[in-house]
Amino acid sequence: MGPPPQGPDDKALQLMKIFLWSPASGWPSMEAATAPEVAPGSTLKVKEASPADADLPQASPQRGAGSPTPQLLPPIEGGSPSPALSFHHSEHPKIWFPRALRQTYIRKAGDTVNLLIPFQGKPKPRAIWTHDGCALDTSRVSVRNGDHDSILFIREAQRADSGRYQLSVQLGRLEATATIDILVIERPGPPQSIKLVDVWGSSAALEWTPPQDTGNAALLGYTVQKADTKSGLWFTVQERCHRTSCTVSNLIVGNSYAFRVFAENQCGLSETAPITADLAHIQKAATVYKTKRFAQRDFSEAPKFTQPLADCTTVIGYNTQLFCCVRASPKPKIIWLKNKMDIQGNPKYRALTHLGICSLEIHKPGPFDGGIYTCKAVNPLGEASVDCRVDVKAPN
Repeated sequence: MGPPPQGPDDKALQLMKIFLWSPASGWPSMEAATAPEVAPGSTLKVKEASPADADLPQASPQRGAGSPTPQLLPPIEGGSPSPALSFHHSEHPKIWFPRALRQTYIRKAGDTVNLLIPFQGKPKPRAIWTHDGCALDTSRVSVRNGDHDSILFIREAQRADSGRYQLSVQLGRLEATATIDILVIERPGPPQSIKLVDVWGSSAALEWTPPQDTGNAALLGYTVQKADTKSGLWFTVQERCHRTSCTVSNLIVGNSYAFRVFAENQCGLSETAPITADLAHIQKAATVYKTKRFAQRDFSEAPKFTQPLADCTTVIGYNTQLFCCVRASPKPKIIWLKNKMDIQGNPKYRALTHLGICSLEIHKPGPFDGGIYTCKAVNPLGEASVDCRVDVKAPN
């Protein structure tokens, strides 16, 4: 008959013999350390010795109590370990992939790429990045690996940085991977050429060829602009045109037009655009207009004052202005008089005439500047004049 079956407590007691020791009793025998009993349903996997294990400390069956060295034992896999054996806690490597990176990550040329990918694993796993299956170009791409995340950083992205990036988190023989598709785009090149196909009435037909460089992105369409030779200003006539031809209508009769076309993608319009070599001349219809002759109205008239001068009283030392309005055709000559004496050219007076409004400014009048002032208007059809009295008083 075989030995009686052992219960869970007997199993734990026997396994604990592997780890429990005392200076007085010494170490257990090698048979007790390498042949533990395993409960039914559990599997004990012992990792084969490798050259790296040669440097590990080995336990001696008979060591003194002075400086004992623990015995290194293989882990038990497949079963529920006893609480007495839970000395080390480990986690399988796993990558927490952000939802936003599950689609193609698009950046413009010159932008910064800064990706933080969290992961887990104990002990600390090893994180490795690759670009299209090859090692990263460390002169352009920087990687920082922490305990729980890895950061991929590109200061100024270029189109050469586009491709598939793979993050591999390794822990022993276990490995977790995640892939990120990065697309770096820029403005497209201009269409290769543009041609004026036909002109009829007030319309023109255009054709062009697609650009050689689409900027690493799909084209959203073409923008067509026109400019007349008189102003030289460009105006958009069609946006997001998906074909390589279009018809421009409602052109002004008698003008000549040039056309240009831009390519457009997600980054914007191309920096340059080809211009048509030929101008579209919108011809005028051969129509002869007969105009009726009308008798010219004669607007000539002799001077007539519509607003006369007004009498005024001023104070010594304060500038004074006189105003009147005159109507005449042709334009009359204005003459100012004081007490019937011509004062033209006198620096004390300044006379102005604008749109029929006549003004005379008396600069700091004195006691002798009072009197009768006359404004006289003369043209070939006649003359007219108006008078006013100016009194100068001493200040109170």
